[in-house]
Amino acid sequence: MPELSRRRALTAAAVIAGAPLVATPVARADDHHHDSHGSTPGSFDEVYKGRRIQGRPTGGSGHHHGGGYGVYVDGVELHVMRNADGTWISVVSHYDPVPTPKAAARAAVDELQGARLVPFPAG
Repeated sequence: MPELSRRRALTAAAVIAGAPLVATPVARADDHHHDSHGSTPGSFDEVYKGRRIQGRPTGGSGHHHGGGYGVYVDGVELHVMRNADGTWISVVSHYDPVPTPKAAARAAVDELQGARLVPFPAG
């Protein structure tokens, strides 16, 4: 079985979600507080457009999967990653960096357009 590449995963996620691969920027006034470059953002738990989004430090410290930060949409993990410049991206909006994990969760909800987030295979 071929190895799952990032490109294949993004394509599959877009097809399943029925969403285009190009994301629409999502920036909200309350999301523009930038953390100091090395700090971990605080927790959040809210309902955004009818979807429950949550984020919290996980205690891990790797550079993959948010570097010790977990983001969830309706209880399903949204894989996020922090870029070198301190911005965040997710598997759903990979080419649209945002300032915070909360903004990444909101961007994912916007891109999903009501579709369910499918768990992303780790590996």
